[in-house]
Amino acid sequence: MLTLNKRAVYISVIFAAIATQQSGISQIDSLTTKSTPLPPIKSKTANWAEKVSIRGYMQTRYNRLFETNGQLKCEQCDRSWGKDGGFFIRRMRIIFYGQVSKQVYFYIQPDFASSAGTTGHVAQLRDAYLDLGFDEKNEFRLRIGQSKVPFGFENMQSSQNRLPLDRNDALNSAVTNERDLGAFFYWAPSKTRKLFSELVRDGLKGSGDYGVFALGAYNGQTANQTERNNTPHVVGRLSYPFTIGKQIIEPGIQAYTGKFVLLSTNSKTKKNATSEYLDQRTAASFILYPKPFGIQAEYNVGTGPEFNKVTDSIENRRLKGGYVTLSYLIKGKSQTLIPFVRFQGYEGGKKHEIDARSYNIREFEIGAEWQPGANFELVCMYTFSDRRFEDYTLQNNRQRGSLLRIQAQINF
Repeated sequence: MLTLNKRAVYISVIFAAIATQQSGISQIDSLTTKSTPLPPIKSKTANWAEKVSIRGYMQTRYNRLFETNGQLKCEQCDRSWGKDGGFFIRRMRIIFYGQVSKQVYFYIQPDFASSAGTTGHVAQLRDAYLDLGFDEKNEFRLRIGQSKVPFGFENMQSSQNRLPLDRNDALNSAVTNERDLGAFFYWAPSKTRKLFSELVRDGLKGSGDYGVFALGAYNGQTANQTERNNTPHVVGRLSYPFTIGKQIIEPGIQAYTGKFVLLSTNSKTKKNATSEYLDQRTAASFILYPKPFGIQAEYNVGTGPEFNKVTDSIENRRLKGGYVTLSYLIKGKSQTLIPFVRFQGYEGGKKHEIDARSYNIREFEIGAEWQPGANFELVCMYTFSDRRFEDYTLQNNRQRGSLLRIQAQINF
């Protein structure tokens, strides 16, 4: 039988346990008069800030070294080319993104280095979209908002990852700034989605995850422009990366069709009554990822609005062009060097420029990207260019020359 003192101790322990349970502490480690408080129970609902990530990058350029022709310019590429150009912030972007629930992902990217007339460093929206998954693995998903149009591998490749300083004229003229407002359906097996992510993460210059199959509709007037007719553009793409030994190859095909309404024209330029023109293209892509030797090649054909200096009018005309980039990846313990060369050519109009400016381009570039660490990149690239670009004001305008271009990039 228990002695009186022992009974008192046990009664005290029982009351302590009852008091502990009522106060929210879940257990007592042992039958002792001493208790160690447990940490507070965390809420099962995560704070919204825990689901949002922030990253970004900034690119600063100088294009005037060893320049041979100040009239050689590229409005679509880099507005600091040529006469009166100088040090230039090409991009200053901060990206907000997060998987806010199992099936919902968001991505918002403003650029603080856009321009408005003669004013630079203006904030402008680049991306603002959500991905809605239809299955547990999000292999089937719908992207809604302003985002990149799935046309052309280099168009979808981030400027943070691309080797040449500017995208090629041939395919980038299809969608200036690569983006538009619309809805795009993407499908890719989870294994392939993981590979898409690894190709970017491992420094192999991937395009990111735009699915094995893509189908969508978008306004067709390019990013940050309102719709101007009742005819959305329709785009489709099929691209599949696969391995052969240690090599990774990604072939792809894509096409779009729609009607484009001209954005700006000279008052004396002749055009049709609606300023609306057929706009359609088909393109093929071939990517051999640099392990260590790489090839990136694309070519497109189609029809679109183009200025004709013979008639001083804008007409639907055939277009064609593409590029080939060769690279070699050299990795050290903490540094990476990627020498590259690119040749590009394009014949056709640029619908988003004044008078759907007519172009004939032949260009060769040789350079290298140096990464002393994950947070800094330096690109030096020598460009040899032959460009004919004509509108109502600029007629018989052919400019040839060369220049050394330098870009410093910080990643954070």
